Amino acid sequence: MLEAADATRASRRTAPPTWLVVALACAGQFLVVLDVSVVNVALPSMRADLGLSAQGLQWVVNAYAIAFAGFMLLGGRAGDLYGRKRMFLVGLGLFTLASLAGGLAQEGWQLLAARAVQGLGAAVLAPSTLTILTAAVPEGAPRARAIGTWTAVAGGGGAAGGVVGGVLVDVLSWRWVLLINVPVGAAVLAAALLWLAESRNGDGRRLDLPGAVLVTAGLAILAFGISQTEAEGWTATATVVPLLVGLALIGVFLVVEARTAAPLMPLGLFRRRAVSSANVAMFLCGSAMFCMWFFMTLYAQNVLGYTPLEAGLALVPSSLAVVFGSKVAPRFMRVLGARGLAAAGTAVAVAGFAWQSTMTVHGTYLTSIMFPGILMMLGAGLASTPLAALATSGAAPGEAGLVSGLVNTSRTMGGSLGLAVMSTIASARTAGSAGSGTPQALTEGYALAFRVGAGVLVGGVLLMMVWLPRETSSS
Repeated sequence: MLEAADATRASRRTAPPTWLVVALACAGQFLVVLDVSVVNVALPSMRADLGLSAQGLQWVVNAYAIAFAGFMLLGGRAGDLYGRKRMFLVGLGLFTLASLAGGLAQEGWQLLAARAVQGLGAAVLAPSTLTILTAAVPEGAPRARAIGTWTAVAGGGGAAGGVVGGVLVDVLSWRWVLLINVPVGAAVLAAALLWLAESRNGDGRRLDLPGAVLVTAGLAILAFGISQTEAEGWTATATVVPLLVGLALIGVFLVVEARTAAPLMPLGLFRRRAVSSANVAMFLCGSAMFCMWFFMTLYAQNVLGYTPLEAGLALVPSSLAVVFGSKVAPRFMRVLGARGLAAAGTAVAVAGFAWQSTMTVHGTYLTSIMFPGILMMLGAGLASTPLAALATSGAAPGEAGLVSGLVNTSRTMGGSLGLAVMSTIASARTAGSAGSGTPQALTEGYALAFRVGAGVLVGGVLLMMVWLPRETSSS
């Protein structure tokens, strides 16, 4: 009895506090999301230093995004089967080493390869961050608050990319946009190794390798096709062929999953209302909201004449708004319910997008950037937390990593597709305007993109009200 009591006391002494587990999960997610956007302001310096072509420069961003989106489901399922802590450490280790390699790159191909490995590491790491968090915090109000923190950190990471990148490029060099991840990643890696507890729900099953190869290749090739639309257009062979091949591979994946005994993605998962509806809603919201940072930065620099650092600083209020919205969302969930808050938050974002679509060449900071940006990102923060809570509450414990991967995949793929579509729409409007390439023509293209984004979000509000379950416990 005394030995058992001593063991219990020792276990309690070594068990990490919940706040530390949440902090480590959020730190991993922050690094993942930050690197989606942090390189944008460093691209001109990278091109000059490494002699990259215009297409090569595009792939500094796309190599990361495509590997991230393409391997996300594999990363989530691997966490369920082989251990969430193990996959957290593997993903963060890959991410950190690839950041070091990219920061030290001497040739363009070395940088692109490092960015692809970074994306692979992020795809393994990201699902584990949400799964570790939900496993450490009991369901209900505490978990809603923890997911709110995770969502706020994710939103803040994406928003902070422009500011962080601008400061590092101005003060040090473009290399530090990547090298800064090394000491931060090493510190989080050491803390996770010491404090995180291992968990898994694989039931001894093996990873579904045929399914993993098919879905990863399908999503990666589909993402590649999407990335080609801005430069090649939607009807070009370079766009159509990868889109068709990607869709075909995903179709084969669905056939394989329906017949295998231990599928990577049990198709029955999507019969659960919370999982299917929340992921579709996340996809729609991501397709519009991800574009906000891209077009706002272009508008500030190409039309209003801001420097990269000034453009990043101009979006700080929007960054704070998404963090604030995510943090207060759990309180509003108790009053409005998850469905009501998701729809209300998206409606707030619609108001911001509609306001932003009235931008002009001579716009002022307050009315053309700050206030509409705050509305857009406040709405994003309010909507993301209940959607993530709904999606994860509809899953069995053994599928938590998979569902976490689906949440991130829906948002990332929605953002990639949305950005490609919106960029094509904006470019077509700019090219068709008088004085193509002038600030006036650019403004017309950006404004049209925000109007289309508002329309997409209106559709999202209607879908949420009809399809989303009322409570996070629904399945």
